[in-house]
Formats: sequence, structure tokens, C-alpha cells
Amino acid sequence: MQTFPLFLSLQGRRALVVGGADAAARKAELLLKAGAQVSLIAETVGGEIAHFIAEGHVSWAGCAFDDDDLEGMSLVIVATEDESVQARVSGAAQVRCIPVNVVDRPALSTFIMPAIIDRAPITIAISTAGTAPALARRIRADIERSLPAALGRLARFAEVFREQVRRTLVVPRARRRFWDRVFEGRVGELALAGDEIGARRELIRLLDNARSESPTAGMVHLVGAGPGDPDLLTLKAHRLLQRADVVVYDRLVSDEILAMARRDAERVYVGKRRANHCVPQPEINDRLVALARAGKSVVRLKGGDPFVFGRGGEEVEALVAAGVAVEVVPGVTAALGCASSAGIPLTHRDHAQACVLVTGHLKNGTVDLDWAMLSRPRQTVVIYMGAGALQHIASQLIAHGLPASTPVALIENGTTDRERRVVGTLATIDRQARQAFLSGPTLCMVGEVVGLALSRDQELSFESRMGL
Repeated sequence: MQTFPLFLSLQGRRALVVGGADAAARKAELLLKAGAQVSLIAETVGGEIAHFIAEGHVSWAGCAFDDDDLEGMSLVIVATEDESVQARVSGAAQVRCIPVNVVDRPALSTFIMPAIIDRAPITIAISTAGTAPALARRIRADIERSLPAALGRLARFAEVFREQVRRTLVVPRARRRFWDRVFEGRVGELALAGDEIGARRELIRLLDNARSESPTAGMVHLVGAGPGDPDLLTLKAHRLLQRADVVVYDRLVSDEILAMARRDAERVYVGKRRANHCVPQPEINDRLVALARAGKSVVRLKGGDPFVFGRGGEEVEALVAAGVAVEVVPGVTAALGCASSAGIPLTHRDHAQACVLVTGHLKNGTVDLDWAMLSRPRQTVVIYMGAGALQHIASQLIAHGLPASTPVALIENGTTDRERRVVGTLATIDRQARQAFLSGPTLCMVGEVVGLALSRDQELSFESRMGL
């Protein structure tokens, strides 16, 4: 986060705009909408800003900027193309610790003017920290299309009942559940349609029912977070993260995905590395049971898919045995995500009629796999958690019949912007991995399909060099 987002109250406060053209008019109009008392500094004015002055909305002295003009100001916007004025006003404002924005000059600004969606009292602001204003406007247009024009009406309606709901439902989780029902159900529909009487009746009925409800039992959702790219998170996973009281997560969950959880949800880290468990699995199971029995809505967020080498089966067993309600929400497993990111088809009509997923690290710490099965031709073998035993894995596959020239790909931090790939053969991959110093979560893919992706990459590189 390059800049800190906030909403500044300017109701009745003084704000200064420097400049007399259309850019100044646009900024003055926004400040007036926010309730500010706007003063203008410019030797000459024209266009729309002149109308604001003529109608008495903006005060104008008709003179050049002087440092004393900053006296009593809560905010300054510089909307002139005169660079010497820009620098002078910015410097004077910063000395006085007055927030200042110089249009299209982020280096001279202490705050950024965002692209704004106004559904008063709802305001949505989008900022690119001054790097790409046109992109911010495009994002604003996309969001505006998805929001009802009358959305502000729903917020004003809820404000009327906010204190009554707070007094009636003293438990925060009960209030959150109640307001979810309001905004997602018939009350919200009636309020948006303008039927305030009908919306009031329905809200009072819901509140009476909520008052008499007994506390609900907690529930655990085992949610697959995918291989790392937040765009691969399922819609259901995102919805549950927004409603969770507690998020229990491991080290394979990216910060970007964790940030999608409700802001005030409790976060519990239970990260594990190979042979170094921050929290042992039995303790994780016990913690999930305890949180659910306390009435919490728990999201157990697991990298990839909970049921593909994520020990989700053990957690489900423990929760069911304890009588705790549990739901499993699948995620894009690392094999699928990494293969797609690297352009490696896990199956191929001419090269691989089967795909086998195995773990390179068993419960007892050994790598005692069915090597004969894994060494069969015309299949793709995907090995999870195998980086620490790569030499043993490669030698066993060769010993059981796979050619030493069989292509192998190692994909570290797959699908993220930190992704690295090492491509070689069974004979060379261990040495290459050591030279690459792979330290993040790494997936190993073995099979002829890896060679297909490598050949395609080489062809693309050749075409790029030739300018094709």
C-alpha cells in the first residue's frame, strides 16, 4: 500500500484552490459537494469557475498567491500549469502541515485525488497513487456499472435503525448476521425500490425474530485458497472469507488472498514447513473444534485444495468426531495451477494418457513410493513437497525404467509474481535445483509433456529474437 486511504470531513471547513481554468473548476465542484468553504487564488478566471464565483459559491480575490492565503485552510489543491506556482504553493503548504494536492504532480502532493463514485452517503474512491489516473477512471466505470444508482438510499435507511439494532442485538456476530440478512434479502430490495414503509415493516419483523433466536452453533469451512494467484480463488471462498469470524491459515496462503478476509476477522497462523511444524496437526484439529464450539464461523484456509495433500481429511475426521458442522470448499490445486501457468498440459493425446499426483514427503518422513507405478510410460507424474528428496526421487525413477533424459520441471511459487521455473531432465534436475537455490513451495512435474512446453518456449524465444 503506497498511500493510506482515508475520508476527510470538510463540512464547514475552508479549502483553497489555486488556478483559474477548467481543472480548478472541477476540483472546486468536488470540494463544494463535500461541504467545504472554497476560496480561489488566480489572477484571471474563465469558464465554469467564473460561474461558481458569480453565483457566490466560491470566493475570489483576483490576485496572485501569497503564503498568507494558507491561513486557516484545511486543504489545498493546486490546479495551475505554472510550475513555479505549483512548487511554491506545495512547499508553503507542507511547511504548515496542510494537505496539498498538485494536479498531475504526485511528487509535489501529500495526498492523491482519487477517482470517485458518489452514491451519497456511500463514497467509493479508487487511487493508483498517482501513477495511472486513466486506469483509476476505468476501474471506477467498471464498479459504477455494478452498483444500483439508489444505493445511497439503502445506507440512509439502515442509519435510521442502526442504534435500535445495536441495543437489541448486543452480540457483534448477531448484528453482523442480521445486517447481512437485511442487505441481501427483501428489506434491501424494498429500500432500493423506494418502498420505505414496506422495508421498515420487514426490518422490524426480522429484528423481532433475531431477538428471540438462540445463539447459533459455530461451523468450520475448509477452504482451498488455490496455488497463490488471488484471481484463482473461488467465488464461494471469497464470500466465506468476508463472513468469517476467524481465519486459520498456513504458510502456503498468500498475503493477497489473506487480505480478502473480513478486516476485523481474527487471524490464526498455523504454518508448517517440511519437518518443522509451527503448530502440530492434532493441536490444529483441537483449535478448530474449540473455535467452533465457541460459536465462531471459522474458515480453515489451506493452500491449493484441502483434499489434495492438504491434510483436510484428517481435519474433517476430527471435526465430525467432535460433532462440529464442517463444509469443504474445493480450490484450484497446485498441480492444475502450476501446470497452466507454465504451459504444461498434464495430459496429452500423444504423450500422456494419465496423470498421477503423489507426495514426496510421507507422514513418517520417508519417500517410500510405488516407484514401479510412477515409472510407467505415457503418463505425467506431479510430485508435491518433493524438493528436499529430489536426488532420491530422480534416481529411483531412473532405476525403475524411466529414461534419464525424461524432462522434469520444478515450479517454485507457481502462479504468483514470484514464480520461478527450473527445467531439466531426471539426470540433471537435482544439480540444477541446487544451483537455483529454490526455497519457496516447489512442485515437481515429470513426463514428456514438460518437453512440449520447453520446446514451445524455445520457439517463442526464437520468434521474438527474429522480430516475428
